Amino acid sequence: MYEFHGWFGISEDPYEDDAQSLRSGVEELRARIGTVQWSSSCKVVLDVFNGLPVVTAAGQTNHKGYEAEQLDELVAYIARRFPGSWGLLHDRSDEGDIPNADNAFRVRVMRRGESRSASIPSSRRAIR
Repeated sequence: MYEFHGWFGISEDPYEDDAQSLRSGVEELRARIGTVQWSSSCKVVLDVFNGLPVVTAAGQTNHKGYEAEQLDELVAYIARRFPGSWGLLHDRSDEGDIPNADNAFRVRVMRRGESRSASIPSSRRAIR
């Protein structure tokens, strides 16, 4: 099984966005998200909360497949196009296909448009 849960605040600048440029970029992002075609057990949405554009993604599939690829591409696009963005993405696979994760959650942290990964143990291992 492959599962993922994440959110990203969308910003072009870590301090202050140009409203018109951000609006244009968010429409590009909305169009890109509109092309995502995942199974019914996965979804990605772009919402606006208190004026802040936020992308949320969540899903579970039987195997790590095209959804994971498209998710990776989307995260890379957000980091590249919106260098002030921030957020978290947790994913895990029980098939050993996430490097150094072995059924543990991999956490990707985006800060100022840069994404870094770390693994955290699965809850079954953490509970003794």
